[in-house]
Amino acid sequence: MADALNELITDHNAGTPEIETIISKVPEVTLVFWIVKILCTSIGEIGADALTMSYFGETTENVSAFWHEYGYLIGAAIFLVVFIVAVIVQISAKYFHPIIYWITIVATTLLGTALADYFTRSEGFGYYWGSAILLTLVILSLVTWRLVTGTIDIASVRTTRSEIFYWITIMFSQTLGTALGDYVASEDGLGLGYLRSAAVFGGGLAVLALLYYVTSASRTILFWIAFILTRPLGAVTGDFLDKPVEDGGLEVNRYLLTAVLLVIIVAAIYVFPQKAARESH
Repeated sequence: MADALNELITDHNAGTPEIETIISKVPEVTLVFWIVKILCTSIGEIGADALTMSYFGETTENVSAFWHEYGYLIGAAIFLVVFIVAVIVQISAKYFHPIIYWITIVATTLLGTALADYFTRSEGFGYYWGSAILLTLVILSLVTWRLVTGTIDIASVRTTRSEIFYWITIMFSQTLGTALGDYVASEDGLGLGYLRSAAVFGGGLAVLALLYYVTSASRTILFWIAFILTRPLGAVTGDFLDKPVEDGGLEVNRYLLTAVLLVIIVAAIYVFPQKAARESH
């Protein structure tokens, strides 16, 4: 039965035949998809901070200089292993599994947060240049994916090659989202603070929704822009919840927040079943 759901075909513009599943390995884009995505970005921001900041003591006083210099890098290395394992499991699956998919998304947000913090803070790139470099990487990933496979439609994510492009693009977009959120909210950037930054990114998503319903703009392009914007929205929301009061946050315990968000995400996945994405028309 499992073999019956696979067929040997050739990708759009490729010369190497690959096994392609008949249905996509990623979820259909619905309101629930975006809600869970934002929750996953928040948990990635808070969860990564819980390790690199709270546990390793990257930004706390009275810890050794080693953690101030290498805390983010070690955290990124740990999350890189988690990300690689999650992607391997996701790619190995023959069908779309919501739990596996969203675990992989959380892994990208954890890795993206730690990587962005390492490059923008430890390496000193800063939020502006960090965001610019990461945006370039996202665009290059999408362009390369399009040139190699002929499409970046998420419903085409049915081969190993397409999935690799998909997850690399997402990883870059999650890293970009962290840097961009910090740039807009931080005093070292635009200094809008967490709540006003959330309003800016939320407003951007509202504009995209309007374009989706009243124009014929490419659904694929709108999806990827929205996917990128949900990351800083989730990031600044997470920062608002867990950052110190003197920095404009609520200073809620990071470990508690991580556990609560995990419960909400799992509940949403089971209460609102998701289907695999279908080809866009």
